[in-house]
Amino acid sequence: MTAAHLTVNGKETPLAPAAPHTTVLDFLRERGLTGTKEGCAEGECGACSVLVARPGVDKPTDWVAVNACLVPAAALDGQEVVTSEGLATAGEPGTPPALHPVQEEMAVRGGSQCGYCTPGFVCSMAAEYYRPDRCAHAATDAGAGPEHGPNGFDLHALSGNLCRCTGYRPIRDAAFAVGTPTGDDPLARRREQAPPGPAATAYTQGGAAFLRPGTLAEALRLLRERPGAVVVAGSTDWGVEVNIRSRRADCVIAVDRLPELRALDIASGHIEIGAAQTLTEIERRLAGRVPLLAELFPQFASRLIRNSATLGGNLGTGSPIGDSPPVLLALEASVVLADADGEREVPLAAYFTGYRQSVRRPGELIRAVRVPLPLSPVTAFHKIAKRRFDDISSVAVAFALDIQDGTVRKARIGLGGVAATPIRALATEAALEGRAWTRETAEAAAEVLRAEGTPMDDHRASAGYRSAMLGQSLLKLYAQTTEAVSS
Repeated sequence: MTAAHLTVNGKETPLAPAAPHTTVLDFLRERGLTGTKEGCAEGECGACSVLVARPGVDKPTDWVAVNACLVPAAALDGQEVVTSEGLATAGEPGTPPALHPVQEEMAVRGGSQCGYCTPGFVCSMAAEYYRPDRCAHAATDAGAGPEHGPNGFDLHALSGNLCRCTGYRPIRDAAFAVGTPTGDDPLARRREQAPPGPAATAYTQGGAAFLRPGTLAEALRLLRERPGAVVVAGSTDWGVEVNIRSRRADCVIAVDRLPELRALDIASGHIEIGAAQTLTEIERRLAGRVPLLAELFPQFASRLIRNSATLGGNLGTGSPIGDSPPVLLALEASVVLADADGEREVPLAAYFTGYRQSVRRPGELIRAVRVPLPLSPVTAFHKIAKRRFDDISSVAVAFALDIQDGTVRKARIGLGGVAATPIRALATEAALEGRAWTRETAEAAAEVLRAEGTPMDDHRASAGYRSAMLGQSLLKLYAQTTEAVSS
């Protein structure tokens, strides 16, 4: 087995003697690559953003921006990483490197002031710069708008990057000014070759271990042998525990690159989504096939987080304020649980048993999520939070209704943030089904919805506010559907 290492800016760099819990951020800074900064240590500011070569959707390789503060360096064993220092192109001997196009635009358009956040912005901007399907369009095109530039740049690529100095206008100007990669751009050419395959990793230091099994069977065997091991995929939750709460684990088992957990299969009766696919990968591969998921993705954290986070991880943590469970409950999804003895399928409505608790047994992991077909035609996801994007929900409500000839034939409603677990709004569903889809029905059902769950007062919202937002959400859905019919 090859010694654990990362390829950083084209140079092979041994992982040792880093501890298994060492983040990519600390690993890079300890080796002099101090452009990568720590701002929040929670994946919320983007100062630590770096590029990683990942399997592509439209090309063999995508350059993907991730939060280096959350990812264990051992998780990138055998992988390629590019930092802000590695974007510049080496010049003639004795001359400074030539700035990368995104660095050049940030400089000339005043996108940097104190400079602390700039390297992270540059790496996130570079990932969007190299997005294969980014293309220029006229200002009158449907894709144009305040969040999309004429060069096809999607500002949501920077939603996980914060700046406290310049304001965002000059940064947006820089993003909308970048052109397209030239033929001699080495990182653009690199997209035409497949990224390194996942390395089977058994890295130990100081009595702790980071293990990356090569197959699902091996992973399940390890889980049986080490029932106390921490299972990670994107590490967007575990990374916070390590950084903020100083959690350490004797053994971490990474499942994010297991082929058996990375499939996307569309069958006649369901869509099966591998639990270790990132949310960005699911979004691009489904390409709007499931409208309710398509509405969820832009509101789920930031692009930086979605580039690492997985559905399996979001469900595995069991958080009552996770954004995906309400949507998956409305879609009547189920989870496929696997252990060394086989598999079982559990409806998501029966999966959660208490606060951060589920029916998942020791030794089991989530292999896939299944969404039954056909889909209900009327769907909506309403996330109530203090910020429009990149925030934690106070309340999350997902609707999936089948309305035929003006009557609600079927209603499924998933709720988050109003109980110890994500829940189905069963009483409201019963209040809707079999009734005409009218203002009177919506108002009556909204009263029922206000009483669903057991909302509480906390620093995000009061119980009264949460209840009010539940009812208002259903009235909003009614207004949206009647506007769609009338238009």
